[in-house]
Amino acid sequence: MALLALHHVQLAMPLGGEDRARGFYGEVLGLVEVQKPDNLARRGGCWFELGALRIHLGVEEDFRAARKAHPALLVDDLAELTARIEAAGYEVVSDESLEGFERRYVYDPFGNRIELMQTVG
Repeated sequence: MALLALHHVQLAMPLGGEDRARGFYGEVLGLVEVQKPDNLARRGGCWFELGALRIHLGVEEDFRAARKAHPALLVDDLAELTARIEAAGYEVVSDESLEGFERRYVYDPFGNRIELMQTVG
């Protein structure tokens, strides 16, 4: 038995937040929405993919944003992406450096923290 890979990350969102999720994850970050299976679609939420990257957003009735726990997304042009994020009205936050990476944080429309990382050197 062996663990093979991370299949997807699921983040929570409040009921009725699908359009805001589409605006941020689809339009701003550039992920592609994929249709949820029929048996799961009735629960609400939405799924996004780009290559092997998969982020699922699920409705949580007693929603609380993940302010500390977060996915970290590896990007190829951090400056371009953070400029696009800021142009869309989201705040980009700097943090301490991590050897080999330049990194920033952004909070999705629901307050979930997302780390953006680009390799340097």
